[in-house]
Amino acid sequence: MSGRESRTEAERDVRSLYRALLSAWNERDAGGLADHFAADGHLVGFDGSQVDGRAEIEDTLARIFMDHQTASYVAKIRGVDFLSPEVALLRAVVGMVPSGQSDLNPAVNAVQSLVAIRKPDHWRVALFQNTPAAYHGSPELSEHLTEELRRELRDPTG
Repeated sequence: MSGRESRTEAERDVRSLYRALLSAWNERDAGGLADHFAADGHLVGFDGSQVDGRAEIEDTLARIFMDHQTASYVAKIRGVDFLSPEVALLRAVVGMVPSGQSDLNPAVNAVQSLVAIRKPDHWRVALFQNTPAAYHGSPELSEHLTEELRRELRDPTG
């Protein structure tokens, strides 16, 4: 947080950055999604693929959106921690609603981490990682997460 921004404002801005990132995904807007990244930002996809740099992120997502009917995210932010006044770590869980459906596909629930960096006039994504919430050997954890996300789907205002 700079002298211009309180911790509360910074947390609100980082949360807003994350929500805008997911909104761009849900709208299938590769350029809009990539614009939230720092020029040298990184993305680690659900399948482990790594994409480096805003331009490559936009190109990769444009191909994905062209070739696939992507599902929409439903998210719950777990927390925002400040590693320094200029670096924040946002932790969240997400589910996905397949196109044309109204319920989550539990097989693609995920845990997301976003590292945001403060630029002179805005926050940008330095790293966004999307990890499957497989919970190997603990199906009750998967079921609990799915129910939690379904509540979020029904009432996103909490």
